[in-house]
Amino acid sequence: MWDTSLTTSRETDPDGALGLADSLAERGDGAIRALYERLGSAYAEQRWWPAETPFEVMLGAILTQNTAWTNVERALDQLRARIPLRPEPVLGLAEPVLAELIRPSGYYNVKARRLRCFCAALIEAGGEAALAAMPTEPLRHWLLAINGIGPETADDILLYAFERPVFVVDAYTRRLFRRLGMIDGDEGYERIRQQVEGAIGPDTACFNEYHALIVRHAKEVCRARTPACERCLLSRSCRQRGGE
Repeated sequence: MWDTSLTTSRETDPDGALGLADSLAERGDGAIRALYERLGSAYAEQRWWPAETPFEVMLGAILTQNTAWTNVERALDQLRARIPLRPEPVLGLAEPVLAELIRPSGYYNVKARRLRCFCAALIEAGGEAALAAMPTEPLRHWLLAINGIGPETADDILLYAFERPVFVVDAYTRRLFRRLGMIDGDEGYERIRQQVEGAIGPDTACFNEYHALIVRHAKEVCRARTPACERCLLSRSCRQRGGE
């Protein structure tokens, strides 16, 4: 159980001002844990990732690069209507046909090549069962060696497809952490990931829910161009209240 000494209740701190505005360098672990508690108190359980199978998670993690999830859903629906969502049928599609099916996701020619490359590597490695048997770090290295898979995509797959205790750092995470003064904004991906993982410990369920809560809050309240600061439970802790 976490030490929640930096977590405050709505009654004593309705805007979440305490324990959140300190930088990672000063009170990082406490701020990370307190933010999770605050978001968890404000939203229902998120139940991520929205997919029916681990392989569908993998497809979605690649398709969601540089696009909204609603576009990914449209692409997956078109793909699912054409073939079973398994590596062999995806690889069996001609690249132009695959690209047309995933057109709603944007950058569809690039993503078609990436999907085919990933499916070929997955089959060659022995399929999902073989990957599931690998320790987390070797599996992460394997994913990162595939063309088109960077740290965020790899960690999406690790967390949501293979249920490994890794934290996903995305644009929503950076925006929220930066506005709360928890990072400066120019920190590398690995530094932020390791800081959060160190603060929380190897807790897959927590990383799943924490990332989902950050995405929910950033989409609905802490928006990039038009943040809704007037209804943000974290507004008193925000360095940039009222916009960038």
